[in-house]
Amino acid sequence: MNTGDINCPFCNNDISQRKIKDGNLVFSVYDKYPVNKGHILVITKRHCSNYFLLSEAEKSEAWQMISEMEVWVRDRYSPDGFNIGINISEAAGQTVQHVHIHLIPRYIGDMKDPTGGIRHCVENKGYYSKE
Repeated sequence: MNTGDINCPFCNNDISQRKIKDGNLVFSVYDKYPVNKGHILVITKRHCSNYFLLSEAEKSEAWQMISEMEVWVRDRYSPDGFNIGINISEAAGQTVQHVHIHLIPRYIGDMKDPTGGIRHCVENKGYYSKE
């Protein structure tokens, strides 16, 4: 594993205890602070803070891992849906400055009205008119 930043929790070897699957350029782990059961992170091995600075190979392997983890989570937790998200920069809510993709299983009833899904990342903007 890359130890690109000694202070980065994703470069720290302690994360290997939560590892689900290891690839050449990315790996997957359970989220340490899951928002739902089965919440997975796909993390790049190379320390890089911005998704848009990843190589095409890193991006490709990350999305392949997301697809594999969708099956893995579905088989174990039987969610009703998923949200997939990447936070890029503090303005977008990124707290760990190392690229990681959230695969969040969703369950009927896990929030009062999920209409708008990922649009809820901006407060009071998620709901829109259904015409």
